[in-house]
Amino acid sequence: MNVTAILSVSLILFSVIDIIGSLPIIISMKKEGVKINAMTATGSAAFIMLLFLFFGAAFLGLFGIEVSSFALAGALIIFFIGLEMILGIRFFRDHHEDSGSGSIVPISFPLIAGAGTLTTIISLKAEYDNFSIIAGIVINLIFIYIILQSTDWISRKISPQVSATLRKVFGILLIAIAIQMVKENM
Repeated sequence: MNVTAILSVSLILFSVIDIIGSLPIIISMKKEGVKINAMTATGSAAFIMLLFLFFGAAFLGLFGIEVSSFALAGALIIFFIGLEMILGIRFFRDHHEDSGSGSIVPISFPLIAGAGTLTTIISLKAEYDNFSIIAGIVINLIFIYIILQSTDWISRKISPQVSATLRKVFGILLIAIAIQMVKENM
């Protein structure tokens, strides 16, 4: 077990996933009535990330999809989430009141296990062993679960003005990230 490799992978994934930066999005969605189940979101993100670790490049290749095209699709979803935050327009709706659709789209994908995370996981395979990558994924998922479980408490600690400002700022940042992803993958 290489602790340095696990720590490196964990930090790389932490910076790409950016669950702290996604907090205003998650809080905003919850305030709008979108149901988010921390276990469902974390579990489905784990499934997606591990699936991509072992089969990502082959899976995309099977459909003739390049990693860059996959990243562009993720960029579109991120762009629309940013528009939601800035303009107050709802693109992602929870059509089934008892479903956890907010937990999977857009929380698990693309916020947690988005195109950036998945392409990073594929890239990490060139430098790190599978055990280190899996350990890094698990460490991040534990942190993500704790954050998702704490969003109600966190949102009570943030004033409505701060929350509205953060929502707009992070909306603009998400749009900028989406545009950057498009530029990098064109």
